[in-house]
Amino acid sequence: MKFLRKILDNAHAKLNKSEKTKKLFPLVDSVDTLMFTPNHTTKGGAHIRDGIDLKRTMMFVILALIPCLLFGMYNVGLQHDLANSTVEWSGVDQFLYGLMKVLPFIVVSYAAGLGVEFIFAIKNGHAVQEGYLVSGMLIPLIMPIDTPLWMVAVAVIFAVVIGKEVFGGTGMNILNIALTARAFLFFAHPTSMSGNNVWISGFKEMKETGSLVDGVSGATPLGDLASFAQDQPAYSSLGGFIQDGHSFVEAMWGLYPGSIGESSVFPIMLGAIFLLLTGIASWRVMASFFAGGLVMALVLNQFAGENAYMQLPAIHQLMYGGFLFGMVFMITDPVTAAQTTKGKFFYGFLAGFLGILIRVVNPAYPEGVMLAILIANVFAPLIDHMVISTNIKRRLKRVKIA
Repeated sequence: MKFLRKILDNAHAKLNKSEKTKKLFPLVDSVDTLMFTPNHTTKGGAHIRDGIDLKRTMMFVILALIPCLLFGMYNVGLQHDLANSTVEWSGVDQFLYGLMKVLPFIVVSYAAGLGVEFIFAIKNGHAVQEGYLVSGMLIPLIMPIDTPLWMVAVAVIFAVVIGKEVFGGTGMNILNIALTARAFLFFAHPTSMSGNNVWISGFKEMKETGSLVDGVSGATPLGDLASFAQDQPAYSSLGGFIQDGHSFVEAMWGLYPGSIGESSVFPIMLGAIFLLLTGIASWRVMASFFAGGLVMALVLNQFAGENAYMQLPAIHQLMYGGFLFGMVFMITDPVTAAQTTKGKFFYGFLAGFLGILIRVVNPAYPEGVMLAILIANVFAPLIDHMVISTNIKRRLKRVKIA
């Protein structure tokens, strides 16, 4: 580490010799502050010394995402194997196939996003901001596996420039960057973000060549429910889909088509435990988000009738799609979330409530978590304002009484 420290110190010294080379300071500084604790110190007043800066916080979130990433790689290979009648792979083969499919998403995401960050940092003469470290990992995990890489790059550039830089950079954005990228792709290129052909790697090609296993549709469980194509209610009293056999336990394992890192409950919960133990994520936002989704699902159960989607038991409803992934990694974004203690409860509940409502009521859009969180992002400042205003009024009343 001393050797690396010496190299970085020499690079800083050489950059500071000329006004022209000073513009490249953000390039070296980004590596320096990523590898070492920043040496910036305050000159006066009482301060707390802490090695946890924004980069370290972002790295904790990335560590929490690793279980989802590894599971996503395996599931991508598994789904391709199950759909392809010409191959029979082992678990290692399935993981390696998924690795080769998912890795380009990560490379493109970071290359495009950090490229924009460096351009703005050099242009404005400030250090590279750290917020994209997490967004660069989140974006691949919420994409269908057959999304063209050029679309991922365009979405990333749009999200970083329009979603963050125009507002002033990291800490100033009002919308979650990763969800902004996904929303851009969903509305700009809907056929590449929905339907049956995008969730299994090579699904369209397998259909054209005739190598597709009979009975494999390529649809997600939520897509099946939203289609309303079945002649009988999709959910049985024994706890599984009649036509596909998706039991509650199978829903938790998440071994079905879906976005790369969103489908399995277990790796998501590992990430949640890690974020809560390290104090990175707010339990208030997580708990209220889950409660909001559960309440909405229970309400819909009461008015289900013959609607197969509304019949799905409430707790089962929350296991599918990106609900839990959104609860752990999206709604807890500290920049776009409500900042007040009470506001966090209202904020999380609103997002969870809307997520299930949009998902179930609108059959053309079977996954509502993305829109729900973006809507909650917009309302977060208003929620904080209302909480603070109410508190001020309450205190003024106490002053008058005294």
